[in-house]
Amino acid sequence: MLVFGTQIHIVTFIFILLEIGMFIFQLAIYLFRPQEKNRMLYLILLFLMLLYNITGGLFPDPKINIPLPTQEMIAYGTGFLMASYFPFYFYKACELPSVRWHALYGVPLFLILPYIVFFVVVYAINGELNVDIKYGMILPFIYAMVLLWVLFKAIREKYEEKRNKNKYMEEIAMYCAITPWAALAFFGFVEESQLLEVLCTNTGIICITVLFMSKSIKDARMEYDQLQEFGKNGYLPASFDDNCKIFNLTTREKEIVLLLKKGLTYKEISAILFISGKTVDNHVQNIYEKTAVTNKVSLIHKLYN
Repeated sequence: MLVFGTQIHIVTFIFILLEIGMFIFQLAIYLFRPQEKNRMLYLILLFLMLLYNITGGLFPDPKINIPLPTQEMIAYGTGFLMASYFPFYFYKACELPSVRWHALYGVPLFLILPYIVFFVVVYAINGELNVDIKYGMILPFIYAMVLLWVLFKAIREKYEEKRNKNKYMEEIAMYCAITPWAALAFFGFVEESQLLEVLCTNTGIICITVLFMSKSIKDARMEYDQLQEFGKNGYLPASFDDNCKIFNLTTREKEIVLLLKKGLTYKEISAILFISGKTVDNHVQNIYEKTAVTNKVSLIHKLYN
């Protein structure tokens, strides 16, 4: 079942709507808390998935006023781009240092380069997509299998020392998240229905979203609980001033830290100090950079201990 006279399947369209809603929601949170780097990484992943779903659903379509070869290049290009970002996301967001080489160097060599050679240069010359797929997908497919094994191994090593019931479920979710990624290379080889391809590839995003949201909720609860606990103490330990000097915090920055400790929002802080919310945000970012932290809980821990 297609929608609006296009090639987009109704299921693809539903995923697109859901992902647009999630993207807007997460973007709003990120704009409020730009220090959360993992949220930015997730937003990029979600955006690339949206591109993949939209272009993969629309193209190729003779009714669209774009040359078919260009449509094919775009459709395959978004697929390769999506597949190329996955390892980097897991390397950064999931803290898998053993994947670093693949995320930074392996992907450009074995995924992006074959796409440029076969699906851009060679395809522009011979115009035979089937031939280009036959030879152009060999290296990416093999590399996808190798990288899948590397990711599985990295995840197992990460959790093997601290495995409990909760961590076990998190580990299983990560396995489920990366497995559909390898399917991108498989779907490049075979002509499967759009429905099957979309269901398979979007399963990984669903698992990643569950992992990301679960971690965000846990972090928010921990931050709230610890800020409440810190807020009960109305005194400043001697270590606070010493630590502020160590990190070269200005008087204004110290004032903002004290107000953050009380649980005040940026808007409330701006009203108390008679400065704009943007200025408060700039001060907070400077404080985070000086103290090498990314959230209020870590900041207060570092300055008050």
